[in-house]
Amino acid sequence: MKKSALVLMTLAALAGTSSLALTKANAQAGDGVLTVATIGEPPSLDVMQTPTDIVLTIDQHIFETLYTYDAEWKSVPLLAAAMPTLSEDGLTYKIPLREGVKFHDGSDFDAKDVTASLKRWMTINSKGKQVAGVVESIAEDGDHAVVIKLKSRYAPLLATLSQASVILPSEKIADTLTEFVGTGPYSLKERKPDQYTQLVRFDGYKSPEGTPSNYAGKREAIAKEIRFVPVPDANTRVEGLISGQFDFADSLPVSAYERVEKSSNAKPVIFKNAGWASMNMNMKEGLLVKKELRQAVQAALNASDMMLAAFSDDRFFSVDASIFPEGSFWHTEAGVARYGEGDPEAAAKLLKAAGYDGQPLRLMTSRQYEFHYKIGEVAKAYLEAAGFKVDLQVVDWATLTTRRADAKQWDIFITHSNFPGDPTTINTITDTYPGWYVSDQKTKAVAAYMDATTDDAKKTAWDAIQTVIYDDAPLYKVGNFNGVSGLANGVSGYEPTYWPHFWNVSPKK
Repeated sequence: MKKSALVLMTLAALAGTSSLALTKANAQAGDGVLTVATIGEPPSLDVMQTPTDIVLTIDQHIFETLYTYDAEWKSVPLLAAAMPTLSEDGLTYKIPLREGVKFHDGSDFDAKDVTASLKRWMTINSKGKQVAGVVESIAEDGDHAVVIKLKSRYAPLLATLSQASVILPSEKIADTLTEFVGTGPYSLKERKPDQYTQLVRFDGYKSPEGTPSNYAGKREAIAKEIRFVPVPDANTRVEGLISGQFDFADSLPVSAYERVEKSSNAKPVIFKNAGWASMNMNMKEGLLVKKELRQAVQAALNASDMMLAAFSDDRFFSVDASIFPEGSFWHTEAGVARYGEGDPEAAAKLLKAAGYDGQPLRLMTSRQYEFHYKIGEVAKAYLEAAGFKVDLQVVDWATLTTRRADAKQWDIFITHSNFPGDPTTINTITDTYPGWYVSDQKTKAVAAYMDATTDDAKKTAWDAIQTVIYDDAPLYKVGNFNGVSGLANGVSGYEPTYWPHFWNVSPKK
């Protein structure tokens, strides 16, 4: 589907202001404040313990990781000085560290901080625990390098070191953090639960080099202060943005787009490919244990109609068979099959081959995510046109997440996800995720990926995994959706990213 001209104009305008803001950053750094309306109160500022979107959004200004994601969602150095040196067998990673970096308490960043932080991460974080299973040892190599030795090759290592594995001063590490001290461009000044989290510019910050690209490259604390204000009600965020109370409002409903656009104080911002919607199928019990019936579901559905019903306007979605969107390093058409405008005849043939006897297909969705419900309504119509009998079950989200854990209670559930930095961390690929996608060809394809040590080898292996996913049919990818937020007029330098960040951003005068 063609990109909306309005989307392109919006993003181009933002890009133009950002480059100007960076060239004038030093002149603009001053007493400006950015007030950011978030979707709610962070449950914690310990991102290792609670790596939710709201915690990651705030914490990325305070803490930094060894690596981070560039515009292609590839892992590139942040606190690391360079990409790691790998041993010939792919089991030993030597990671050089940047020198001259300071923590907010004035202490020097060094290898001891890295080893202590990563050991805590591997103990308490879910992805860290996965890494711990393949790590033989982590050790300092002098003050400015660490060496990670693995028991077996693990291709997602750098991607997992690019998110919640933040580096803390070794002296401050505890089971329960009481001091939140990092190396980021902003430090924590005050947190008043349900009122605000106040960050102030860290004058001792040492930025990485390079052109800004997603989370990579130069970071400059232009605003003196960032104040994150929890505003759970979306309409309140819209009203506060339009009235001038907020400089940025996160996660706005698409229905508010025109209203913000017509206001005199703010403009809407579209972040393309904020996530993707999917229909996950039960491979463990029930009707869809048969591959032919799962493939019949794929063949029957019309992705464009489902996404149009869900989002009303193609400014807010795109239809793309690749599991990862255009612009991502992982985007590929490899293996794509039974995806498009719906083919009821092909679906009917698969139903007949599988011996379908009219047993109801239990399709579970929720109105708490209205776009899930609308996808479900359209999916029901297309599945029935192909010959399925469909039992559309509409429940609240809490009930859905409880039921989907029981393989006896459902055949398909509708959900959505973001795009992870590493493809093997997609929920559906995990054997234990509801749907219970287990197959010999998937196991072999994932093993080949885990064994890869270069980007080219990983890309080739991912092509093979996507091919297997389309053949096994554990899910149907419906499409990609865009995120809508709002920015006050006069604020410059903001670039849309999945977790909104506010370094390199100039407050309004």
